[in-house]
Amino acid sequence: MSKMIGIKTTACMLFLTTFLLWGWPISQAGSETEKTYVGSQTCQECHETEYENFKTYAKKAHSYEHIKVMRKGLAEAEFRTCFECHTTGYKKPGGFRSEHETPHVKDCGCEVCHGPGSLHVETNEPEDIKGSLTAKDCDVCHSADRVAAFDYKPLIHGGAH
Repeated sequence: MSKMIGIKTTACMLFLTTFLLWGWPISQAGSETEKTYVGSQTCQECHETEYENFKTYAKKAHSYEHIKVMRKGLAEAEFRTCFECHTTGYKKPGGFRSEHETPHVKDCGCEVCHGPGSLHVETNEPEDIKGSLTAKDCDVCHSADRVAAFDYKPLIHGGAH
């Protein structure tokens, strides 16, 4: 019996030593800073020309107004499905919840294409945001099914830059 206690004690000490030397692997997986949406006005501070071009020329910069026009005749659940493509970060950390709670992300903004900007804003490092975009990045909303269903021709990059 004392031999069993010795084995358990040794195993416990080995586990604790491993934990102290290398840390708890599961907690490290969640320790990365979670990127959140900050809104396009935050991007304007450093990217003024791009922001002005986006607000002036990109239809998606006013996308919430487009779905408000279509709201009449839609059930609330149907209307909410529009948020996935016509707002920024819907159902994601810091993303759109409602026009009144999160007005700074109610339209499609910079982060729809470039991803959540909180880490980039904090570090100012280019690798903390998606810089180079391809047509594949647009497929989330501009899929063949949606293009056919809504009978529109998608504008790659939407005149943003």
